[in-house]
Amino acid sequence: MNAWPDVISDVKELEELLSRPSPALVEYIRALEGDIMVLGAGGKVGPTLTRMAKRAVDATGVSKRVIAVARTDLPQLTKEGVEVITGDLLDMDFVNGLPRVKNVAYLVGRKFGSTGNEWLTWAINVLVPHHVAAVFRQSNIVMFSTGCVYPIVAVATGGSVESDCPEPVGEYAMSCLGRERIFDYYAAEKGVKVIHIRLNYALDMRYGVLVDIATKVFNGEPVDVTTGHMNGIWQGDCNSQVLQCFDRATSPSAVLNVTGPETLSVRELAQQFGKYFNKEPRFTGEENGRAYLNSASKAQSIFGIPSVPVERIVSWTARWVEAGGKNIGKPTHFETQDGKY
Repeated sequence: MNAWPDVISDVKELEELLSRPSPALVEYIRALEGDIMVLGAGGKVGPTLTRMAKRAVDATGVSKRVIAVARTDLPQLTKEGVEVITGDLLDMDFVNGLPRVKNVAYLVGRKFGSTGNEWLTWAINVLVPHHVAAVFRQSNIVMFSTGCVYPIVAVATGGSVESDCPEPVGEYAMSCLGRERIFDYYAAEKGVKVIHIRLNYALDMRYGVLVDIATKVFNGEPVDVTTGHMNGIWQGDCNSQVLQCFDRATSPSAVLNVTGPETLSVRELAQQFGKYFNKEPRFTGEENGRAYLNSASKAQSIFGIPSVPVERIVSWTARWVEAGGKNIGKPTHFETQDGKY
């Protein structure tokens, strides 16, 4: 049983919680053949996922390399025993020079700022997958995707399931489907083993839908409820599930939705934050009964219910925002339904 604190006091404690490996993950890593490489380790999720992998390896006592690949150096990960390699994954020569490992976690992607720079979004979301799949043909590739490749659905459906046909809205979501399709090609035609992780949404104290809502309520800004519902999962639980998927990569490629079990009301979340802050939330728009929603019933049948319930994440987020905790300044634009980010 995890001993979760009532309040997360600082970034150091947050990082520890987000990267704390579960006993199930430790046992999974103990039995896993081969080393682990995280591509795109410098993004929002990358550092904590890489750190969790390293902590799980250390807990097993097994000799296994954990390698992080990013555009810039990650000195803290280096201090913790992770091998860090810096370079541009758009450069095929750089990708070809990477060590061949059995297990690859692919976290590379571009979303924010896509509108107006669509060409760069497509290059990162489609060209890099080509480079990686072409080079790592003998690897198990766990690839971060997004629930945005699914259509916007009626809340009453309970969310999209893995067998639903993608219907991306806007160039960002289209490029994300393009990322999947490149890996699909290599999986179907070249035998590469791949699993797509369709995620909606990872929750951290420094960014995420709950932070967006809480910040607006705290600052007295209106919360847009046009997209009136959402899914979310504690980033630590997301990391743990992803790191237990290497042997679930298949040829042709597999798909797994990762999120929490609840369909959450944006309006009700804002009202909860209002109670924490003793402020009356303001709203704009009207719920249209549709949203990007994933059903994670398949993942829950494998991994069980996430270890951190959403009520605790709401409490943590409220206290974090109230205390002026770090915010990376990248709103999710969860309310967007026109595909423009």
